Amino acid sequence: MHLPTPGALLIALLLISVILVAMIVFRPAITNSREGKMLAFLAFLILPVLCMFWGASEHIDRSKQTQFCLSCHVMEPYGKSLYVDDPAYVPAAHFQNHRIPVEEACYTCHTDYALYGGLRAKMEGLQHIYVQYLGTIPKTITLFKPFNNRECLHCHLGARSFESNPIHMAIMDSIKSNQMSCVTSGCHDTVHNVANLDHVKFWSPVQ
Repeated sequence: MHLPTPGALLIALLLISVILVAMIVFRPAITNSREGKMLAFLAFLILPVLCMFWGASEHIDRSKQTQFCLSCHVMEPYGKSLYVDDPAYVPAAHFQNHRIPVEEACYTCHTDYALYGGLRAKMEGLQHIYVQYLGTIPKTITLFKPFNNRECLHCHLGARSFESNPIHMAIMDSIKSNQMSCVTSGCHDTVHNVANLDHVKFWSPVQ
């Protein structure tokens, strides 16, 4: 037996809310009784608030999905770069080897891992949505701020392969303090490199 999905349950709750509201609007005499007042309170306050929070939670979870991030036309080259057959491409190497959750690849590497980082990332994400539908999409996509080593260290710090590397050991303090960037210091500086995608080979996952 298949259980209904959260999305289906949310739609059902919305329909119930609409039916109850319509019932009270077209038959206001219902509210003359105590039970009718309770029903109106449920229909006009409790259910709408519940739908709002549940819907927001569903959409926030959906916006973490790689598929959601790549649904904008301007992001297509960045999604394509995840399949470059070259380990020098940092996102591609992480994506293809499942070093990050592939279903949430973009969110995993591009959200802050500080307190309330997810919320901050969502507020910045709203700016992307505004530009996509109402603004002017820039020719060159840039980050809001320089990439912080914290995002790399969230996964790599404590990993034997990372901490036993002699180069990492020699500059560890600079890496942790963000004085030397992981992605712009000449060490791992080939990131998406979308301008060069016409000259690279691509990897195709086995179906």
